[in-house]
Amino acid sequence: MSESGAAVSGENTAVSGKKTALSGNNTALSGESTTLGVREKIGYGLGDTASNIIFQVVINFMMIFYTDVFGLEAAAVGTLMLVVRLFDGVTDPLMGGLADRTRTRWGRYRPYLIWISIPYGVLAVLAFTTPDLGDNAKLVYAYVTYAVLMTIYTAINIPYSALGGVLTEDPTERASVQSFRFAMAMVGGAIVTALTLPMVDLLGAGDKALGFQLTMGVLASIAVLCFWICFYTTRERVVEESQAVKSNIAQDFFALLKNDQWNLVALVAVLLLILVAMRGAATPYYVIYFLQREDLVSWFFTFGMLTGVAGACCTNFLTRYVCKVRLFNFAILGAIVFHGALFFLPPGQVIGAFLLFGLANFFQLILVPLMFSMIPDTVDYGALKTGKKNMAMSYSAHLLAIKLGLAIGGALTGWLLDFYGYVPNQLQSESAMSGILVVFSLSGVVCGVAIAVVMRLYKLTNRYLDEVHRELGRDVGR
Repeated sequence: MSESGAAVSGENTAVSGKKTALSGNNTALSGESTTLGVREKIGYGLGDTASNIIFQVVINFMMIFYTDVFGLEAAAVGTLMLVVRLFDGVTDPLMGGLADRTRTRWGRYRPYLIWISIPYGVLAVLAFTTPDLGDNAKLVYAYVTYAVLMTIYTAINIPYSALGGVLTEDPTERASVQSFRFAMAMVGGAIVTALTLPMVDLLGAGDKALGFQLTMGVLASIAVLCFWICFYTTRERVVEESQAVKSNIAQDFFALLKNDQWNLVALVAVLLLILVAMRGAATPYYVIYFLQREDLVSWFFTFGMLTGVAGACCTNFLTRYVCKVRLFNFAILGAIVFHGALFFLPPGQVIGAFLLFGLANFFQLILVPLMFSMIPDTVDYGALKTGKKNMAMSYSAHLLAIKLGLAIGGALTGWLLDFYGYVPNQLQSESAMSGILVVFSLSGVVCGVAIAVVMRLYKLTNRYLDEVHRELGRDVGR
């Protein structure tokens, strides 16, 4: 990290003359403070409460819903998740380019929170509806509803994510905003994990298919309300006179790929979301079959979410005193250690599993807000190099990386469970039990080590970014 100043000096020389060209590209509304109030940070965070209410159901319960309720084979579910999420390779960049080009009196990104929220809620219900169809028709229904749900998720989550980059230009405040965001996201996750399965049993009265459908109706309604509150409590302060309108979407996307630091964060996102997808999908199997405590599935998930809230809140505090790159590297080490400890925990050790899972989630939720706060930092870095600053395109391509990680992780989960011999609603073989453990814990170690290696190349420390902002001709007031 001590060499960052020298690195910036070389970068400044390389981009000599850019400063004039960039003058006026990014301005805060006159008289606006770079420090945001707690009310607005919480309001912004409620947008991810809304997203996470549906996202956590998809991550944690869709695999077991498809295999044990809907009636699909595990391998078929794995392939479904891979195919659908790869389709997002087209929709994500298109949505990013569209959001960057949107002009309304409410801003570029905020209006989508109103426009898309209700379709998002409706599709969430349809995706967890079990139709009275034959096996092949049900598989087609699953593909269609899941694909449309992910497309709608793209249409609302990309503008929402980009909104976080235009609330303020201060890198420390950006990290604070993202920590509030993911603390509130974990609140949404806690709601999901605490209520989903009990509500399925209560509302379905023994019919799990009906229970999932009605439960998603309740959760989707809460999500829509949270999106509306987010819209009314936030403001777009950073006015970006982007050059996106002078170029096409393909040019914006390929220009982004020239940003080496954004590429690193995107790779981290892929690896981290492979971990999230595999561990999340395997958690119900782990609790039901490895710990043999089906009654504790909701409690296990909820405990992990609450420790995640603690991790996100600690991030908000720690980033005031520690460079976020240093903090990220420390957190990934913690995630590796505690996922590794889970792998060696014997079957049936409920208390130990709770503690280790909670600690792994604590460190993981330090990583997530830091990763998202790095995106606008890479945008600033890219503006210095190329003169182009397209916030929504950066977030849309980052979301594409996230979905790629989810696709790979979801596919690996289904394929590995099938490979190890998992059979739904049966006493599992020793091989199947090993497979559940590999997916649940060892995936965290492998992905964590890979992330640590990638982060050795990331250079946008707080000190480096101060130099970038000075070169861009603005003082963020740190």
